[in-house]
Amino acid sequence: MLKTNKPLVIPGVYDAIGAKIAEKVGFEAMFQTGYGTSATLFGMPDYGFIGATETLDNARRICRAVSVPVIVDSDTGYGNALSVWKLVRELESAGASGIFLEDQRWPKRCGHMQGKEVISQEEYTEKLGAAIDARQSKDFIIVARTDARATEGLDAAIERGLQNKKTGADAVFIEAPRSLEEMKIIGKSIKAPLVANMIEGGTTPIMSAEILHKLGFKIILYPLSVLFANTFATMNILKELKKSGTTRKSKQKVVNFDQFNDLVELPKFQKLEKRYRFSKRE
Repeated sequence: MLKTNKPLVIPGVYDAIGAKIAEKVGFEAMFQTGYGTSATLFGMPDYGFIGATETLDNARRICRAVSVPVIVDSDTGYGNALSVWKLVRELESAGASGIFLEDQRWPKRCGHMQGKEVISQEEYTEKLGAAIDARQSKDFIIVARTDARATEGLDAAIERGLQNKKTGADAVFIEAPRSLEEMKIIGKSIKAPLVANMIEGGTTPIMSAEILHKLGFKIILYPLSVLFANTFATMNILKELKKSGTTRKSKQKVVNFDQFNDLVELPKFQKLEKRYRFSKRE
């Protein structure tokens, strides 16, 4: 996945149907977002409310639904180095193609929120080493994320990124830089596949994949675009339904019954049903 010379633009998904849509429109990989998982499973913020069980269960559903690589937001690994080791083994068995592992102190929160804390680099190196040891395929990507920009400053975050590269991370992620200039500094300082996290309304300015790639960023992540767009569409159609008692005015803003059934592959299962139906006996 990281061997291509092109920037890899990856959307965030949080359920199987969103993953199928991302695959259908042509994305070569996708990211299971912890923010979206917490929001859609519990209606709660990305504030340490989900754990290994929710992350793993969601990964199984999403990975079964698509044939392209799925990288899973694994937060802090939900415990110590042994917890990370176990989680990597389970996610790989579930069909995941990689993880993002961060150095926040639990309970973690979205990287663009206030109040974050990070663990020591020594403790994080243990977790990262456990993740690397646990994977059974070298194609399983391990992205090392640090949130130290917000707590210790940019220089310290870059130092952590360099250490994570030395430990063996496949890609390095400095979360929430605050300007184009900071993005340039990160790109010049760390010679490794880098992650840019593009959140609408977040701390980091949104830039094109072309510009980010020139700065040294390989993975261009849009983790919340689908969640925000779906929320906007849902609010609008429900407001219309509440106001008028019908959705007729929104006909052009939704897929129809047949289009949706095609997306979830109803014709394939209808054929299977006919194949397995017992033939009539005389």
